[in-house]
Amino acid sequence: MKSNLKRVIVDFKKLDNDILDLLVEKYPDGYEDRDIITFRNAQNEVVECVEVKTEDTLYLVKISKRLVAAMEDHDLDEDSDNDTDDLGLPANDDED
Repeated sequence: MKSNLKRVIVDFKKLDNDILDLLVEKYPDGYEDRDIITFRNAQNEVVECVEVKTEDTLYLVKISKRLVAAMEDHDLDEDSDNDTDDLGLPANDDED
């Protein structure tokens, strides 16, 4: 059975927040060796990626140290969004 998913290789620099959200959701504790897909590109260079899917697209996101940092930062940003009010100030549950 042939898959109708569009396949896209994406570099860290071109990640949008939606793909980053999917990565953090799929790999909340980071990815492991078994999650890494390795192949050779047209220039015969070894490329390592992790996979994330949407309804119509299979993304292969190139691995780099900056990807790991971006995933961690993105996760921290989401956590801090939950702990702040609309002005970005710490939420105060004890209203006087």
